[in-house]
Amino acid sequence: MAANLVESAPPGGAHETDVIIIGAGPCGLFAVFELGLLNIKAHVIDILDKPGGQCTELYPEKPILDIPAIKTITGEQLTKQLIDQIKPFGATFHLNEMATGLGKSPDGKWKIETDLGTTITAPVICIAAGGGSFQPKKPPIPGVEDFEGQSVFYAVRQRDAFKGKNIIIAGGGDSALDWTLNLEPIAEKITLIHRRPDFRAAPDSVDKMKALVDAGRIDFHVSQIKGLNGDGGQIESVSVESKEDGEHDLPCNTLLAFYGLTMKLGPIADFGLNFAENRVEVDTEKFETSVPGIFCIGDMAYYPGKLKLILSGFHESALMSHGAFHYVFPDKKLKFQHTTSAKDLQAQIGGKS
Repeated sequence: MAANLVESAPPGGAHETDVIIIGAGPCGLFAVFELGLLNIKAHVIDILDKPGGQCTELYPEKPILDIPAIKTITGEQLTKQLIDQIKPFGATFHLNEMATGLGKSPDGKWKIETDLGTTITAPVICIAAGGGSFQPKKPPIPGVEDFEGQSVFYAVRQRDAFKGKNIIIAGGGDSALDWTLNLEPIAEKITLIHRRPDFRAAPDSVDKMKALVDAGRIDFHVSQIKGLNGDGGQIESVSVESKEDGEHDLPCNTLLAFYGLTMKLGPIADFGLNFAENRVEVDTEKFETSVPGIFCIGDMAYYPGKLKLILSGFHESALMSHGAFHYVFPDKKLKFQHTTSAKDLQAQIGGKS
């Protein structure tokens, strides 16, 4: 999985860099490369637990047919190759974090805060958030809000926080299966619940889960969650209903609900930018927004004739990087180089020297 190809920085702490990229989809990843060619460092923030954005969340195995010179490639394969391409530039990733606050530091640079207390300062921000931030779909369970953030969770931010817990995991996609497998070694007990016996997850993950069930290491129920039981934010059991056993309670002290994701504009809407058609207005010279030093590329960017294509986002990444250069190095002249002839760039990115 793409999640294993990059290391996420621990949450919290203060960081400084040249460009803060919001969004780790294909356009955000390629922006790291284009910036790196100009010796510009980047930190990348994404609310998901792995890079790839829509490519890995919505269609990891669906063929993409319009990447130049590549006949066909899946979303997950494209993400892996982009990550391999940017390795020489040493970007820092802040995964499982949402950019929630925007301000200015005393020296006039932008300062981003995340929901986990991380702060990053840089002269440039690049928004590459696709259609917005992915938000978890909440299950239609009465009173679920009373337990959220205490014993009901929609994502795993820190794996060790679930050590020794009696966990019910609800869902049938990759997230549900991945965390069933990853938490089983440290949890007191894992019970997986899905409304049907078939899954939308990777076949290898399904096979591993079934092997754990056969070995008696986890439980699996084909059931629907009907209610939660507990008090003061602490869940004590989950009421489920199945064809075989009717309605009954399953004891637990933690519920992880993976019911899919939905796209929302998120905190970017409060950054003071000009919007058109619920997207960020940019120029087509540098893909800079109405706020100097803040750029936008990819599906979130709006301009006349915009096409929501990955290859369009790659083009926008290149021009954005050249626009960002003048903020990062205000006293330097930009020297444009072709990677086919620049010996220093070839050596840096692993080409022939």
